[in-house]
Amino acid sequence: KGMATPKKATVTLDAMKMLDPCRLKPDSIETERIITVLDETIAKLELSSLIPCIINSLDRFADMLGPEITNSLIEHQKLSNEMEHLLASSEEGDTMRAEEQRGCLCLLEQHLKCSVRTVLRLLLANPSLCQALKYEAWARESPAEVFIKAFGEFRNFMLETLLTSPMEEEEKIQFMEDISLQIKKNTEAITALQAELAAAIRTQEEEIHMKDNVIKDLKNSMQDLTTDCKAGIQQIKQEGEKQREEELQASQARCARLQQDIQQLGAQLNALVLEHRASELALRKRKCRMEMEIMNWIQKYDTDMGEKQAEYEEVDAAYTEEKAQLSLLMEKHAMLLQEYSQIEEERRIRQKKEEQALKELTTKTLAAIRIQAFWRGYLVRSLFKSKRKKKKKDKGKKVKK
Repeated sequence: KGMATPKKATVTLDAMKMLDPCRLKPDSIETERIITVLDETIAKLELSSLIPCIINSLDRFADMLGPEITNSLIEHQKLSNEMEHLLASSEEGDTMRAEEQRGCLCLLEQHLKCSVRTVLRLLLANPSLCQALKYEAWARESPAEVFIKAFGEFRNFMLETLLTSPMEEEEKIQFMEDISLQIKKNTEAITALQAELAAAIRTQEEEIHMKDNVIKDLKNSMQDLTTDCKAGIQQIKQEGEKQREEELQASQARCARLQQDIQQLGAQLNALVLEHRASELALRKRKCRMEMEIMNWIQKYDTDMGEKQAEYEEVDAAYTEEKAQLSLLMEKHAMLLQEYSQIEEERRIRQKKEEQALKELTTKTLAAIRIQAFWRGYLVRSLFKSKRKKKKKDKGKKVKK
């Protein structure tokens, strides 16, 4: 509902240019060669489809074709007749000669293909003759026409495929998908609006129908009341005429009373008419109010849908940005996790080395303590031993003296 952005407009124009058949022109030698081969094949198919018609009217085309082409066509007709005869005999004959008939059929098929190639070579050697034959022998059989048309469509499809790059093909597919999605959304919105409109029209028609029924009932009641009044007046008049002489005063009083009743009924009728007119006016006002409310709801729906679309675009942009940030954070988290794993592994190895070194240090310390204890014990023993030796020497010297 809003204006299209320049980016979307550019994409749409590129896609429309991509779908434009006028741009399908060969842009390379290989493409031109392929298209030329397909065009020549179509021309040969058109000429080969005209061969049966030319053979059927060979007397008319003999002067135009010349003796060589005419003889080739007569030979081709003979081969065709032999082929048809052989096919008919193979369907009706016994199974004993089936192998022989298949061999003959294959041979005739090869000759028939050579004959068609010869006729086409002779015809294509004279382009003006080919053009004249296309104008003269325009009638083709429906299967050949269908095949030529299908081959032409195949040629156009090949041209479009050769000229369409993979990126353009993807853009074309995406553009078609976007169009389909937009059409689907528009169809759903139109269906919903049509349903709401149908419900509103149905409600309005029901109200109008109810009012029409009320008015019709009031008219019927008015007609019945008028008919009853007329019948009563006529009856009263008849009775008054019969009893005029006998009950003139009573008849006058009764007529006055009846006239008063008529006035009261007329007043009641006028009151009912005014009341129903007021009711009709109120219903009309309600109808106008309902129509205004429907229009306001439609406008509100359009406004809300525009706001929702803008909000959706904002949320989608925020979601895309957050998704990109999340991908960056995930990459950073993966890198940090890898680094953390490396650090943990290095720490574990270092701790293991420290524990091993501490264990070795403890072992060495204990060994050193034992060695020192042994050495101190050795020194003490040596000291005591030397002291005992000195004491013994001193005692010996004293004894000698």
